[in-house]
Amino acid sequence: MPKVKLSVKKRERQNIKRRLRNLWYKKRIKDAIKRFLKASFEQRKEILREIYEYVDKAIKKGVIHKNKGARIKSKYAKLCLEKQSKEK
Repeated sequence: MPKVKLSVKKRERQNIKRRLRNLWYKKRIKDAIKRFLKASFEQRKEILREIYEYVDKAIKKGVIHKNKGARIKSKYAKLCLEKQSKEK
């Protein structure tokens, strides 16, 4: 059985921590999107702000790419505007 260097073990521990943290950020975004889709128009505005906040934080931390974040924000802002025009 080969000996494993300490740096390899440390790298493995770091990877596990980072993976869990990245999954947590992604889950926050997904949960907010689910709430957004179920919500009424008034609630959608508030939840859209949350989505923006979570996406910006994930971009800052390097969890998602900035272009993906822009696509997410654009998509749900557009949905919010479409709902607004239909309800008027």
